[in-house]
Amino acid sequence: MSFFVNTKPVTAGGRTDTAYELGDGSGTVRAEVWPGFGFNCLNWQIRRPDGTWGDILYRSPEWDTNPVPTRSGHPILFPFPNRLKHGKFTFEGQEYQLPLNESSGAHAIHGFTPRNPWRVTGSGTEADHAWLTGELHLAEDLPHAVAFWPANFIINISYRLSTTALIAIATVDNPSDAPLPFGLGFHPYFCHPLKPGAVDELILSAPVAQVWEVENGMPTGKRLPVPADLDFSTPRAIGSTPLDTLYRLPARTGDSPTPVARLTHPSAPGELSVWAPPEFGELLLFTPPHRQAVAIEPYTCATDAPNLQAAGIDAGWRVLPPGEQFVAAVGYRWKG
Repeated sequence: MSFFVNTKPVTAGGRTDTAYELGDGSGTVRAEVWPGFGFNCLNWQIRRPDGTWGDILYRSPEWDTNPVPTRSGHPILFPFPNRLKHGKFTFEGQEYQLPLNESSGAHAIHGFTPRNPWRVTGSGTEADHAWLTGELHLAEDLPHAVAFWPANFIINISYRLSTTALIAIATVDNPSDAPLPFGLGFHPYFCHPLKPGAVDELILSAPVAQVWEVENGMPTGKRLPVPADLDFSTPRAIGSTPLDTLYRLPARTGDSPTPVARLTHPSAPGELSVWAPPEFGELLLFTPPHRQAVAIEPYTCATDAPNLQAAGIDAGWRVLPPGEQFVAAVGYRWKG
């Protein structure tokens, strides 16, 4: 089977970009990545039996006029996912204050990577997949943000598209002479390609271990047994449940990714599964207000992780020594 990588000019919100389309030569699967909008894989689609394209990743109908980069596709969250309380944290005795860019104006959210342009560093095809790699270098690409973080970083994401999977391979390098604290998260919005519409009927399973207690949207540091209304360890319909819930995944051994969530529909074929390695110890489930998608978000750390970690709570916050590298891959698989 042959694969391809093509480019095309695109515009959203008055901004122009070059989008990269990855696909197979027989026209059964395709994906579209927008480097200028956070290297977001905005579309991942399969060919339906009637010949039309069905969306696995949700793309907001407002994207062309209002391309909010964290509300569509596959946003990349780095160097921290979700919220950082009041945009403040302390590392090695120095306090850092980040811009308060969360919608309430009270917190920082989702790091630096989803809202800024990335550079494409490579693309190509193999016998069973197409691939595209992008890079964001803090000091070179976002020099105004250097003062907001304790160390420089380089993050690379390689998307690999096959007929059955989309894989995001993350590589984080610390090129500085200071330790680099970080967390990484992916924020994909999923829908069923054969049953578009509200997610209430979708069957979700996620074998989580605990749920993080929150107050005013921020973790208190306590992890609790999962209450019945938020428990998807046994597959069940999402229903009308509003989700914006951070879970601790069970401890896993080995280096290979394992399934952390599955999504199906009771009256349509096909299963989406999300696979993550042990480095991703947290899972956030989120239903946006429009309820046309469900976000299944693997994180390497909890919300507000640097502040939790400073309080002696294991929140998954990582520190990468100078000159070292972190590599991990998350996969999304579609079985028709």
